[in-house]
Amino acid sequence: MIIGKNIKKQYGSLEVLKGVDLHIKESEVVSVVGSSGAGKTTLLTILGTLDRPTSGEILFNGINITSLNEKKLAAFRNQHIGFVFQFHHLLPEFTAIENICIPAFINKVSKKDAELKANELLDLLGLKHRADHKPSELSGGEQQRVAVARALINNPKVIFADEPSGNLDSENAHNLHQLFFKLRDELKQTIVVVTHNEILANMADRKLIMKDGLIQ
Repeated sequence: MIIGKNIKKQYGSLEVLKGVDLHIKESEVVSVVGSSGAGKTTLLTILGTLDRPTSGEILFNGINITSLNEKKLAAFRNQHIGFVFQFHHLLPEFTAIENICIPAFINKVSKKDAELKANELLDLLGLKHRADHKPSELSGGEQQRVAVARALINNPKVIFADEPSGNLDSENAHNLHQLFFKLRDELKQTIVVVTHNEILANMADRKLIMKDGLIQ
C-alpha cells in the first residue's frame, strides 16, 4: 500500500534520513524502533505527509504523494491518514464526541453523519458513556482512546502513531496496544507505530529497526 523509495531528509547540513526504502502492506501493524536520533519520528512525519523529504518518492496506493501541492496534500492527509501522538492533543473546551468529529467536519461531512460515526467509534472503543465528557474529565487512557477515535473518523487507509503509549501507565499502555490489533482484525486497519516500548514493538507483524538514518 505504501512504498518509500530512497527517502532522504536534511536540515541544513544535518542528514537525518540517508536513503530509506520500505514497503507497508494493507492491514499490517508495523513497528519502527531504534535509539533516539535514529530518524524514526522524521520518517513517520514524512510518510504521514506532515513534512516533505529532501529527495525520494512515496507512493500511496500508486499515487506519488511527494508530487502533490500543499492544498492537494492537505486534502489527501485528511481523507486517507490518521494520527495518534504521545500527547493526545485534544481540544480542552470540546467534549469527546466533538473532538472526534473535527476531522470529519474539515472533510465536509454533515454533523449528523459525523456524530453517527463518532458514536460507533466510541462504542467500539468502550467509551460511549464518555461521549459528553471533556478531556479534563477523562483518564489518560480514555483521552488516548478518544484520540484514536478521532484518527479513525474519516476511515483512513493508515494510522501513524508516534510513541502512542509513552505517556500511559502499564495497564493503559497494554489496553492501547491490544486496541491496535483489534482495529487491524475488525476494521482491516493499517498501523505504523514508532515506539520505544519493546512489548508493543515485538507484537507487531513486522519490526523495522532504524539506525543512523537508515532501516537496518
